[in-house]
Amino acid sequence: MSNIELVIFFQFFIGLFAAVNPLGIMPIFVSLTAHQDLPERNKTAYTASIAVAAILVIFLLAGQLLLDVFSISLDSFRVAGGMLLVSIAFTMMSGKLGEVQQNKQEQSESISREQVGVVPLAMPLLAGPGAISSTIVYSARYPSSIDTIGLIVTICFFSAGIWLLFRLGPSIVKYLGQTGINVITRIMGLILGALGIEFIANGLRTLFPGLS
Repeated sequence: MSNIELVIFFQFFIGLFAAVNPLGIMPIFVSLTAHQDLPERNKTAYTASIAVAAILVIFLLAGQLLLDVFSISLDSFRVAGGMLLVSIAFTMMSGKLGEVQQNKQEQSESISREQVGVVPLAMPLLAGPGAISSTIVYSARYPSSIDTIGLIVTICFFSAGIWLLFRLGPSIVKYLGQTGINVITRIMGLILGALGIEFIANGLRTLFPGLS
């Protein structure tokens, strides 16, 4: 595996981390699992991480098929996905946490559900539109078998990182405090915005060669 491929996988991992912002979602995880004891909370963290991996791998494998079914070019989707990432990034840079991925109806429904690992944690809070858009773009841009395996491994590492963060969630939230989490959220928003701009620029450069 070449250094270039490793850089691609690392960029994909950082993009997912910025799009999902698990540190910013951690207070929501703590509040949703406040009624659970330690074994139940750990089980919820495990369920959420497995569900995120499954959702992203499905979109990774079926991404190009979805584009072909709707006759959408990769560059058009890249521009649309980049615009979505930028809009999410602006929301994150304003310091908002769960609202960017979860609407009020989903938020109210989640209160009455015992199993929060899949809904709303995995979908739509963690595997939201930003993460799904990034996954489809990378799957279509790097379609070889080696790249696909590498991207799947990257998703598995990312999901394992989410599991570890959620296991340590209460301690991290207590240590960072709301101010610390807001700072991290804004930094992740800045990174996500830059990634979105890169998607848009690359897509427009191909759609409109005269811009080059």
